[in-house]
Amino acid sequence: MARPTLTIASGNPIKVAEIEAMLGPLPLEVRRQPSDLEVEETGASYLENARLKARAAAQRTGHWTLADDSGLEVDALDGAPGLYSARFAPSDADKVSRLLEALKNHPYRSARFRSAMVLCSPQGECLEEAEGLCWGEMLQAPAYPGGGLESLFWVREAQCSYGELNPAQLARLGSRGKAARTLAPRLRRRLGLD
Repeated sequence: MARPTLTIASGNPIKVAEIEAMLGPLPLEVRRQPSDLEVEETGASYLENARLKARAAAQRTGHWTLADDSGLEVDALDGAPGLYSARFAPSDADKVSRLLEALKNHPYRSARFRSAMVLCSPQGECLEEAEGLCWGEMLQAPAYPGGGLESLFWVREAQCSYGELNPAQLARLGSRGKAARTLAPRLRRRLGLD
């Protein structure tokens, strides 16, 4: 019997491999979305953006499709950068300096990474959704040079920055890993892999 195909609605091969690993050992052929597929993230929530991406990739490929959207929410900034985390500034260095500047007079630094994940049928019907949260706090300076927002986010449970989490920690503690773990059994059931 042929293995079902699952398209991960991302052009980033690192993100595709990360999500595939987080789903666990499944008898699937995992692919990334077509390289020319670009989806404008116009949703008012992470779930809406994930739905837009999953639906577009499913309709283009005719495969089961999984998409996610995520961002960093800082309480002192009323949840910003949030949905706009990826577009918060043009480069990682600019994102870090902009966030540090916004936080310089805020002693209260609690924050969370939030990820939403959506599974769409080959017809583009969004059938399963999950969300994951990773709680922590914003550091006064990056934990390591050259990183983005993940270098500023301290994961209390791991005692390191988000960017320093190893793959096993990302799968267990990271927001995307938590969403993938929630969605994995539903994906198995939907694709008849149980």
